[in-house]
Amino acid sequence: MTPDADQPAIAGPRPFYHHLYVQVLAAIVAGALVGHFYPAAGEALKPLGDAFIKLVKMVIAPVIFLTLVSGIAGMRELRTVGRVAAKALGYFLLFSTLALVVGLIVANTVQPGAGMNIDPATLDPGAVADYAHQAHETTLVGFALAMIPDTLVSALIQGNILQVLVVAILVGISISLVGEPAQPVLDLIDRTGKIVFRLTGILMRAAPVGAFGAIAFTVGKYGAGSLVNLGGLVATFYLTSLLFVLVVLGAVARLHGFSIIRLILYLKAELLLVLGTSSSEAALPNLIVKLEAAGCDRGVVGLVVPTGYSFNLDGTNIYMTLAALFIAQACNVDLTLGQELLLLGVAMLSSKGAAGVTGAGFITLAATLSIVPSVPVAGMALILGVDRFMSECRSLTNFIGNAVAGIVVARWEGKLDRARLDATLHHRGPAARFADTAPLTTMQGE
Repeated sequence: MTPDADQPAIAGPRPFYHHLYVQVLAAIVAGALVGHFYPAAGEALKPLGDAFIKLVKMVIAPVIFLTLVSGIAGMRELRTVGRVAAKALGYFLLFSTLALVVGLIVANTVQPGAGMNIDPATLDPGAVADYAHQAHETTLVGFALAMIPDTLVSALIQGNILQVLVVAILVGISISLVGEPAQPVLDLIDRTGKIVFRLTGILMRAAPVGAFGAIAFTVGKYGAGSLVNLGGLVATFYLTSLLFVLVVLGAVARLHGFSIIRLILYLKAELLLVLGTSSSEAALPNLIVKLEAAGCDRGVVGLVVPTGYSFNLDGTNIYMTLAALFIAQACNVDLTLGQELLLLGVAMLSSKGAAGVTGAGFITLAATLSIVPSVPVAGMALILGVDRFMSECRSLTNFIGNAVAGIVVARWEGKLDRARLDATLHHRGPAARFADTAPLTTMQGE
């Protein structure tokens, strides 16, 4: 559904202000300034960010469905689909657990909540009541049943990523089993995919506007001053996530023949978009396209990346254990090693149960604390004011983690064009022509 690497290059260099990442970065700076100096105006700009995210979510389900159906039908062998899924889930389990452990170790080492001496009785449980209620409603059984859509087309209508995955996998397998008679349907899917990616490219032109509105609202409503009191927690979380990306994911990338820094530079436009909107979903269609353009197999990327958006949340997992121990330290609750391990185990399960839920990081934390009574759920009120500032970091880390996962699983499957990946990340060859531009529009030959 995306053009081949030998597509003719765009004539002449583009002016720097035509690059998507430059436009989004400028919008983020402008939005922060508006939110800081004109808070009321910043809050009023919230609909701009919400509208852009809704526009992107509008095409996420079709992008995933069309990419995955085309990829699975192209694999021909159903054993390949099962093998890719098993490897992806194994990877997700390993690194999600590792992220939880990292958060636990850093919290015990840095102890960002020590010395605050908060009396849990003075906290307002009503401030987090809605999150706690949503957490109680989110169970593993309910999560499993929710993966099954009411009808074959309702998943595409409702936009539930996991339901779209289920339907796309089943349709892709069915087309593969039917074989030659289903070829016209597969051709139609490929042609429809070209239209949807062109539409996505058009929508991405509004990315700077969405980033401007979202960041103006965040700064205007919560204010940079809210970072002062809890700056230690925020700084610890950002540094921990940075180390996880550069050291842990960096080591994984190096073992698989590519540089995490160069991957980040290749995806800088998408990362800035995630930063501006606090939503990794806003960049999901671009991530699928750019990984495929960098040499990853369409079917592997189409299966791994959307699944990772629900099961491979490295940033959210770091946040969960770090925030839980911060609350315990702030409230002078001494946890034993056994209680901390229980906390980690519960977090592993609850992070899967809350997958796909809006505000999953905070809701999952509420679910975890409600099961581990040693840490007061009301303590979440302490971090409610800065959670919005930490959501950007969660989304960025989740996004990078899924980009790495897509490349790694593709290599495990022997479905990675190593030469093309190297050329793209080093800005050599046709595949890298659109690395600094709005990728979807450029890839469609504009």
